[in-house]
Amino acid sequence: MAASEPALPAPPVLANDWALFLDVDGCLLEHAPTPQQVCVPERLGQRLCGIAAELNGALALVSGRSIAALDGLFPECAQLCVVGLHGLERRGAQTDRCAPEPPPALAAVLRESDRLLQTYPGACVEMSGPCLNLHWRAAPQAATAMTAFAEAALPRLSGYGLHRGAHGIEVRPGGSDKGSAIAELLQRPPFRGRRPVFVGDDPADECGFAVVNAHDGISVLVGRRANSAAHHGLPGPEQVRRWLGAQAQAA
Repeated sequence: MAASEPALPAPPVLANDWALFLDVDGCLLEHAPTPQQVCVPERLGQRLCGIAAELNGALALVSGRSIAALDGLFPECAQLCVVGLHGLERRGAQTDRCAPEPPPALAAVLRESDRLLQTYPGACVEMSGPCLNLHWRAAPQAATAMTAFAEAALPRLSGYGLHRGAHGIEVRPGGSDKGSAIAELLQRPPFRGRRPVFVGDDPADECGFAVVNAHDGISVLVGRRANSAAHHGLPGPEQVRRWLGAQAQAA
């Protein structure tokens, strides 16, 4: 979105009839050069637990990270509903879901990516369950080569697709995304019958915005990006945390 364009209006204050779905990276937490380098502000996990209690449990983290990685970031939040790997795995909302096992070919692709990391210092390739994530936030010059690498690997991975982000590309199994995960949770207690609210920042969050908009919900884009379906906006994670009533002091 061009700087001259008006910002989206801020979302309304939190209400106790919401079903609140929150992305993590770029939404609750500032992006870092690599996913392992993010900083979690003090008391953020405690505040998320507090909001969940206020909503009678109708709060879920909806992330591209694995549930194990999210537990490492928010150890206080073991009782929250968590959707990991863009909906491939879930904990809570009555039934858990485990991600499928990665095909052997994925490990081979990961090994072959070493040459990219040698050529582009700062780039990052990681395997999360059955997903392969290629990040170039710290090495933007790697974008073209890493995208070409992912495209070349795709034919070897049956049932997989490419999902392009602002600073990376993900190779992951098809059949699930954040939108379908949110839609499923909205059919289950404690989310059922509530007004859905989804906060995200990445192109991968657009499917979630579409679902909550279709349910007369509140879609919140963090940052600025052209052609988003979101109806509301916040400038960055610090403003998201303030909106949630969380402390912003870094740990």
